[in-house]
Order: sequence, then structure tokens, then C-alpha cells
Amino acid sequence: MPLTPDQLERYRRHILLPEIGGQGQQALLEARVLVAGAGGLGCPILAYLAAAGVGHIRLCDDDDVALSNLQRQILFTTDDIGKRKAAVAAARLQAINPDCTVEPIEARLTADNAKQLLEDVDLAIEGVDNFEARYALNDSCLETGTPLLSAAIGRFDGQVALFAPGRDQPCYRCLVPETPPDAADCETQGVLGAVPGLVGTMAAMEAIRFLTGFGEPLAGHVLIYNGMNATTRRVKLPRDPACPACSAKG
Repeated sequence: MPLTPDQLERYRRHILLPEIGGQGQQALLEARVLVAGAGGLGCPILAYLAAAGVGHIRLCDDDDVALSNLQRQILFTTDDIGKRKAAVAAARLQAINPDCTVEPIEARLTADNAKQLLEDVDLAIEGVDNFEARYALNDSCLETGTPLLSAAIGRFDGQVALFAPGRDQPCYRCLVPETPPDAADCETQGVLGAVPGLVGTMAAMEAIRFLTGFGEPLAGHVLIYNGMNATTRRVKLPRDPACPACSAKG
């Protein structure tokens, strides 16, 4: 379907880029994405995907907006405290871009619902704050052949990794085989508010690159950001032949 005059104007800066052009923008408009988590990482991921014209976003989050969220979760305001994050975020994204259909799912991502949440999506993105949900989504992505984009932050640091289906490609469990004994979240260890904004935007960039096909994808690598010294590293991640999740996939 050709772009409308309004769409040609809205996405003109994308279309001017020969690496994206009208074809890439059309790919974004036809894309279906799952975003798990509407927190510090999820907010910038969601905002930039909606603004970019991703056609359908399935948003999964079971939390309410709290005062302590507002230091970093930019889709919410003081007036939203106590409201459901998924519903508030969905309304805000639709206001940003009516081209984007947002499907809010007010539920916690678990092993029981992960596969259902992946139905008909081209890419799964997680910015959750617990390993149980990460492993559940990783395992379901392996089962369904769905690419998984993972983002994580803590204190002054963050990382982004893309796990694409493929015989020699790693999965999330190759990176983190089991829950670390000293695992902590932002509630207990803190986080500089701008860090999830920066890392979430990096994740959105990677999602757009994957969906449009421009540039070199991050698959098989981890992008690591250190906010203490303002450095970024791209580290190769080999597949673990002993991985309990993907080694059995061949």
C-alpha cells in the first residue's frame, strides 16, 4: 500500500535516508513487535518505535505507575500515579502516532503466556527487570523462531543484545546461563535516570535496523555502555555448545 500524503510528510526524514527510503518505512508500518516492560527501558523503546511508524506494538506490563518511576519513565506524568502502565503508555503512543496500533496486555510475562504473546510478531523486545521473565521469553522465542532483542541496565551501565534464529547463533542463556546469585534490580541498586533513556534508545535503534534491514545487525554481539567513563563496546558473543536452551536446537 503506498504511503499517504500525511505519511510522506511525517516520515520524510526517514525516507530521505537512502538506506531506509520508502521501502524501509513501509516495512516499519507493516511490522508487528512485542515489547515486554513499560519501565525505564520500555518507555524510550516504545516512544521511538511508535514515532518511527512501527505499525503494531503489543505491550505487556502488569504494573501501576508509581512516584518513584517518574525519575526515568518518560511516558508517565505525576497525574498518572496509580494508573495501569500498559493503558497509559498505549494512549500516549497512539497520541504520538495514530499510524501505530498499540495492543496493551495488562499481565506479567511468564512461561505460561510467553508463547501466546509472541503470536504473529516479527520481533520481541524485552526491557524487564527479572530473570524469570527473560528466560521465559528467550525459551519461547527459540521455540517459535522469533528474534529477541534484550536490553538491561543498572546503576550507570547498560547493554543491548540481539538474538536471531540461526544454527550458530547464541541465545540469551548463552549470555546469562542462570540467574546470578547477586542479581539486583534498579529498586535495590539504583540507576541514573538518563541511563535507561540512552540504552532504551540504543535498543530502539537496533529494532529499527533489524526491521528495515539497513546497516550491520547486532546479532551475535552485545553492545555494552559504561556511563562512568562514557564508553561503548561491541563484544562478540559465541554460541555456548553446552547451553541448556539452544544447544538442543541443533
